[in-house]
Amino acid sequence: MADQSLLRSLLARRSFLQALSISGLSAAVALGNPPESREQLREPIFRVSKNNPPAEAAVKAAAHPLDPAIDLANETLTKVQNEIVDYTAMIVKRERVNGKLGVHEFMEAKIRNRKIVDGKLTAPLSVYLKFVKPDSMNGREVIWVEGQNNGKMRAHEGGAAGKFLPTVWLPPDGVLAMRGQLHPITEIGFENLVVKLIEKGEKDRKHGAAECEVEFKPGAKINGRVCTVLQVRHPVPRAHFEFHIAQIFIDDETKLPVRYAAYHWPTDPADKLGPVIEEYTYLDVKLNPGLTDADFDSNNPNYNF
Repeated sequence: MADQSLLRSLLARRSFLQALSISGLSAAVALGNPPESREQLREPIFRVSKNNPPAEAAVKAAAHPLDPAIDLANETLTKVQNEIVDYTAMIVKRERVNGKLGVHEFMEAKIRNRKIVDGKLTAPLSVYLKFVKPDSMNGREVIWVEGQNNGKMRAHEGGAAGKFLPTVWLPPDGVLAMRGQLHPITEIGFENLVVKLIEKGEKDRKHGAAECEVEFKPGAKINGRVCTVLQVRHPVPRAHFEFHIAQIFIDDETKLPVRYAAYHWPTDPADKLGPVIEEYTYLDVKLNPGLTDADFDSNNPNYNF
């Protein structure tokens, strides 16, 4: 009888471990390789993380659908802060301001990351923007360096108006600088974007898991570069949710979020995404090109301030 009891105990333990392993496989989400067919793009890829045992992954995934996304964002933030000194890119922006959706704006950007060592700011966040589209903005230039020039940015207008208007110093969050903008220049860049995504994720997480759907969709492309799309969807409009759908395109090679787009709840049943709230895309990103102080100096002879 003792042998039979021991056998039953071992079999029960084995069944429990098998169930636990299957649970971990279903719940843990990791970025996979691009699929071979378009049919596979319709569903996310689910795989057990090599860094976590199945039991741990199952408990973690059960906590909230956003947990894997928040973990990934924190890893990305560490990467940006530790490995990226500066970068250049073409930023394409479109925002809905006061209910009106603006046009796509194309900006040549130079950005130097903020660096803090032993609690001290050793390199300020530095930004140079030159607008190339639309024609009404072509030639507009903006420079802002954290902690310099009394916190003000230097700017001159582009297009036809730029021929007659002077270069000015403006508070980044002032009325003139914020005209037609959702966010000030002080919030631009990969680091700020990831910080905002973490804040949004932590805020959504407080409202429970019932109305938050999270998917990882591999195989998307931005300007020919393969990306994995992290999509967060709130099916039911609630006052505490900022968007219906948010999509973050993560470059498979650099692991950087090269596109963020948020959409409101649609009024047309045929519209699966909804009206655009805001979207930002980073094209032709070049990491650590070795930018200098001259790149963020309005006296640079290559600029037109």
